[in-house]
Amino acid sequence: MHTILTISALTLSLLIGLIIFLSVKKARGTQIPTAVLLLLLCFTAINAAVTYFIYPREDINAYKQLIWQPLVAKEIPALVKQGNAVFVDVSADWCIICKGNKDRVLHREAVVKLLKRDNMVLMLGDLTRSDPVIEAFLAQHNAYGIPFTILFSPQYPQGIALSRVLDYHEVLSLLRAH
Repeated sequence: MHTILTISALTLSLLIGLIIFLSVKKARGTQIPTAVLLLLLCFTAINAAVTYFIYPREDINAYKQLIWQPLVAKEIPALVKQGNAVFVDVSADWCIICKGNKDRVLHREAVVKLLKRDNMVLMLGDLTRSDPVIEAFLAQHNAYGIPFTILFSPQYPQGIALSRVLDYHEVLSLLRAH
């Protein structure tokens, strides 16, 4: 991937240099069609866009390493007493905000690394179909809708609920503290 990035950077440099060179020549009176400059600008923009989209900023498949277990609320207090943190995500396949939380926050590499720690237990409450047990868990925590994300830990045995629309930095700082 670094080869592609290097070639792209060289190509971008060449295109930008050529645009500057031809613009200076045109400004000094040389007959250079404006269409040539516009075409070079288009090539530069396309090159930059392709580079942006193919450059790996982080491991986009890191979340596949996470092992989620079904939400079993009665197990949470015992897990916390053992020194574990329990991260609970209640969501559904049809929930657009839930998908956004996963894409923008929960599936990000830095968050995944924190969720993979040995003392972290991941529980997923799937409300794609109605489930009275999960709905009772939500009601117990005064959450009457999804998404609902809560972290239990020895510091927060009753749990600390996160905002419905997760904030990447808020989740990172909370997970780092546990």
